[in-house]
Amino acid sequence: MAAVTEPRATTSWTIDTSHSTVEFAVKHMMFTTVKGRFSDVKGSIEFDADDPARGRADITIGAASVDTRDAKRDAHLRSADFFDVDTFPTLTFRSTKVTGTSKRFALTGDLTIHGITRPITLDVTFEGVGKDPWGTERAGFSASGTLNRKDFGLTWNAALETGGVLVGDEVKIALDVQLIKG
Repeated sequence: MAAVTEPRATTSWTIDTSHSTVEFAVKHMMFTTVKGRFSDVKGSIEFDADDPARGRADITIGAASVDTRDAKRDAHLRSADFFDVDTFPTLTFRSTKVTGTSKRFALTGDLTIHGITRPITLDVTFEGVGKDPWGTERAGFSASGTLNRKDFGLTWNAALETGGVLVGDEVKIALDVQLIKG
């Protein structure tokens, strides 16, 4: 008779907003890069170091929290030309698959921006785990990926006199996330 084993439990974590960043970079005028970030990031992560495939991520970002260090540009990004924050106040990511090892893995999920959902895969690195001076267990992950903004209905652009366009289509994403256990 085979022994019955209990399934391994995943560990639940919550994103520590004050110690996490979600950033993006996009070409401007085809030859420089503009970077920005979102400050309103919330979510939960389940992680099993023994079996990363059992992991899950559920992240919500407040679209109005976009910050590129330029008030006029930020207002334009919040407008109907881009994020349309009055109609679509959040960006969401819900994982669907995890492959790899506990140290480096691919996290695939459904990303919703501007009311449009598309799959995206992020390359994730587990940065470590430890207790802070107050005894709270924390973990760190970094992740990166790219997307085409037009896939999410973000199509506004302006033609340049010299050829090309003002805003590039490829958006690079970078996350550094600190999690709190529990």
